[in-house]
Amino acid sequence: MSSESSLPPTSFGNFHLVKQHNLGSSDISLSKWRSRVSGLNVIHLNYQAPIVKGYFVVPTEIFDDSGCPHTLEHLVFMGSEQYPYKGVLDNLANRAFSEGTNAWTDTDHTCYTIATAGEEGFLRLLPIYVDHVLYPIITEHGFVTEVHHVDPKGSDSGVVYSEMQGRENTPGDLMALRMAQLLNPLGSAYRSETGGLTEALRSLTVQQICDYHGKYYVPYNMCLVIAGQVSIDSLLHVLQDKVEKSILDHHQSRPENWRRPFVETVSANRVPLVETSRETIEFPEQDESAGELMMTFKGTAPNDYLSATAIDALASYLTSSPVAPLNKEFVEIASPLCTDISINENTRATFCDIEMYATSVPTDHLVNFDVQLKDALKRIADGGLDMKRMTMVLDRERRKFLSGLESHGGDMFSVTIISDFLYGDENGGSLPDAMDEIARIDELRKWSETQWIDILRKYFVNPPYAVVYGQPSAKLALKLEVDEKTRVDRQIAHLGQEGLSKAKKLLETAQEHNDRPIPSEYLTSFPLPDAGKINWISVQSALNAPHVTQKQLGTEELVRHISKDNSSVPFFVQYNHVKSDFVTVHAFLSAHGLSKELTPYLALYLGSFFSLPVKRQSTGQKLTHEEVINELDNETVQYDASLGLDDYFTQIVRISFKVETAKYESAIQWLSDLIYRSEFDRTRLEITIAKIQQSLPEAKRDGNTMVVSLSGALLHESSSVAQAASVLDLMEFIPSVMAKLKASPEDVVKSLEAVRKHLTRPSDVRFGVTGDVLSLPQPKLPWSTAYSKPLQGAELHDVPSTYDTLTPLGLKPSKKAVVMTLPSIESAYSIHSTRSIRGFDHPDYPVFRVALEVLNATEGFLWQYIRGAGLAYGAYVGLDVEAGLLSFTTYRSSNPFQAFQEARKVLQGLSDGTILLDNTTLESRKSALVYSVTKRVSTPGRAALTCFSNEVFRDVPPDHTVSLLTKYQSVTVQDVTDCLRKHFTTLFEPAHSIAAVVAGPSKTNDVAKGLESIGFEVERREISGDSLLEDSGDSESGSSSESEGSEGGR
Repeated sequence: MSSESSLPPTSFGNFHLVKQHNLGSSDISLSKWRSRVSGLNVIHLNYQAPIVKGYFVVPTEIFDDSGCPHTLEHLVFMGSEQYPYKGVLDNLANRAFSEGTNAWTDTDHTCYTIATAGEEGFLRLLPIYVDHVLYPIITEHGFVTEVHHVDPKGSDSGVVYSEMQGRENTPGDLMALRMAQLLNPLGSAYRSETGGLTEALRSLTVQQICDYHGKYYVPYNMCLVIAGQVSIDSLLHVLQDKVEKSILDHHQSRPENWRRPFVETVSANRVPLVETSRETIEFPEQDESAGELMMTFKGTAPNDYLSATAIDALASYLTSSPVAPLNKEFVEIASPLCTDISINENTRATFCDIEMYATSVPTDHLVNFDVQLKDALKRIADGGLDMKRMTMVLDRERRKFLSGLESHGGDMFSVTIISDFLYGDENGGSLPDAMDEIARIDELRKWSETQWIDILRKYFVNPPYAVVYGQPSAKLALKLEVDEKTRVDRQIAHLGQEGLSKAKKLLETAQEHNDRPIPSEYLTSFPLPDAGKINWISVQSALNAPHVTQKQLGTEELVRHISKDNSSVPFFVQYNHVKSDFVTVHAFLSAHGLSKELTPYLALYLGSFFSLPVKRQSTGQKLTHEEVINELDNETVQYDASLGLDDYFTQIVRISFKVETAKYESAIQWLSDLIYRSEFDRTRLEITIAKIQQSLPEAKRDGNTMVVSLSGALLHESSSVAQAASVLDLMEFIPSVMAKLKASPEDVVKSLEAVRKHLTRPSDVRFGVTGDVLSLPQPKLPWSTAYSKPLQGAELHDVPSTYDTLTPLGLKPSKKAVVMTLPSIESAYSIHSTRSIRGFDHPDYPVFRVALEVLNATEGFLWQYIRGAGLAYGAYVGLDVEAGLLSFTTYRSSNPFQAFQEARKVLQGLSDGTILLDNTTLESRKSALVYSVTKRVSTPGRAALTCFSNEVFRDVPPDHTVSLLTKYQSVTVQDVTDCLRKHFTTLFEPAHSIAAVVAGPSKTNDVAKGLESIGFEVERREISGDSLLEDSGDSESGSSSESEGSEGGR
């Protein structure tokens, strides 16, 4: 499936071609270049797509928990030698048709990212971005706001500090760090918390960070991965004339004694475990009913790609569906021993780590669960594999890979290429094998059962392993609360009033320095790209529906093709054609009008949708739930049952099947059978309910999940389907329906039948087809066969709106605030809401959308005043144009009330002119919207579904999304300030808004008092164990205290 290019190596300036490869299964080609002088590596993945992406990778090895890699990830964006201003890079990124930059820090590398619409802006921005990465200005001022400072009240803050404070006591982080320590010897960088532990961050210095940057941020330890349609000649000119020139000016070249991080250092001295190692780690949680389990086995060598693909396939075989062996034994049972089992391989030097993770394990079973899993794996090996199912798994993996290539192009290989740069052959010799997934899958299809069992025994059954049990502890939650308050009190006492005043001055000085205005010439000298050069994906549409005239039907070619099929289809089917190897069929079923008693059952209906017995229409055969799942996996690329489309229309249930075009008829038949002919089997329902119930403790530990649920409960009635499926509502419904199922199962079945009857009312059923419709010989016939009887020509009701589910408080928000204490978190999350414009074609929407971009842009006004001050990891204003709601949200906040006050200051300043919005800034924000629009239609699937959504649900023209670009460009500064004054200020007025806050115990009291001080009527709630305690009255909740994976992007 792959081929090597026969072209001889070529060169351009200092850069020479070290590897070229064409992926035979697609039009993707790869070329790897390296500078003979600086050692800078560049990999270009060339393929047709409107989006160009960049991944700028630096291997970052650290031998302590100081967090230097993570802090650098943030400080790089504070300015560079050539562009010494905070925010200049992201402002220029906007002008390059990008939403902004981002980055992540992983165990073994830091990656800086950018995505632009088209190549023009990307190439202009590339040398500026590299200048920031290689030559940043790292100052005390940047450190204070971005990393750590003590605020005027004596508490610790800073963007990195707040992020890690919100993460370091979560079960996943605690377990991953301990596992790394068990697996790797003393002195290995793999043992380190690259994000930085808060204790270490409090003592970290700017000099430490500078020293670290000087060692690792060098051109010969960096690779620029560029994915998309970029002229190689233009790219090489930019690299040679601008990037390389700057590097040579700094006299940087690879020294002879340079050692590749991880590969040629002590971190490569990894020794397999000689015996099984077990440890228990406690994490703070009031609800002690369920914990987590992490097992790690010795994996393959980093370049053993065939074995790695075999392990991935085995993982799918063991865990990917309800009938997979491990799920069947431990998850799909009446009393689940966990709610999910995942198996992943993490690439490392010498050998990889195979990680098995089980969530929501009952604490009574936790310390023995690894033994049960290991015994199950041994039984599977002893009993043999179902080779028919293994072949099905491989075939499905093949389809998913090809589907991914169509959707993501060469960007699908970005992770593979990063791993190869870290651990592969320096000259790219291992890249062709690393990328050739199809050839490996085809090879594995030839494997015998014995070969599969050998792999299972070699990597899972026979070797020792390490296991970490994550044990919930209410005592630890209280201890951390008390310890943090004690520490902060001591810190305040140590600082005294003089020290606190100095801390305040230090922060103010840092903010003043960081917020210096960017001279306009830095921005205006960067010309805007030409949006006319963006290649949009062509989408055709056609509507089959009763009572619709020929003129309304759609695109001529597609209408003509569909009209050739004379089959009678007297119901709504919308077709959207794009060039593709796949087709997706959708059913959209309205839940509008469902009674408040039945609405909660939708969570159970959707949760069990694909795992119930079914009677096939075509054969009359009754299939067990296992047969249903196996046949679906055998015939589809993916299938899904969810709410809404594009985060809107959540009163609609959406059922989707993506298949190869040859399986079009089969997908429609499955859609019909699962909607109309599934059997609500008591055993299957009991299992679904038990899984949902057992997953609730984990959901309750997530601050963002909880604040969304809390805010939704204030805004939406019980008729809201999305709200009924939220964690707070499920906490009440799931225990009651479980009891009901045991006492009176027929009543539960009756309720589900009533739900199905409501959803399948002919006047509320719509279907959609997106994909290669023109290749379908009979696009209508399968619909006629499957649905004509139940859907005889009923006149459709309007698409239901979430506006109809608003509570009186949602219709007229005023003064209400609920502050909930969540013991499992240390930071805070908040959502403030008010009324706003409604309607996707509202005349004010284009100005509104630009105004949102002005506020929310990376390094924009909210970023500058809130994140820049260390008050929150994220803050943004959002518009729900369907419900007519405007919201202000903070994420991982150290002080959500102060963040709210700062946002109000921003709105007031922009409205009255005391904060300047100039034409250059506005021009940049409007340019960023070009990327936002392009991303929405950047793949065949996205383009087709956006067109469908516009025509069917939003009631706007099919090209509405792209046509808005012209309207955005005509928006003026005056338009934006008028819009902010007219529509946004009420969001920060208690008389016209409501608030929902979820915070750790150390923060709730201050938040509540702050909200009360400006006029909110505050209700306090507390999560305790498995119950919700409402309104703690005058008691001061939390008054007795203060408070492995990648570090998420900026």
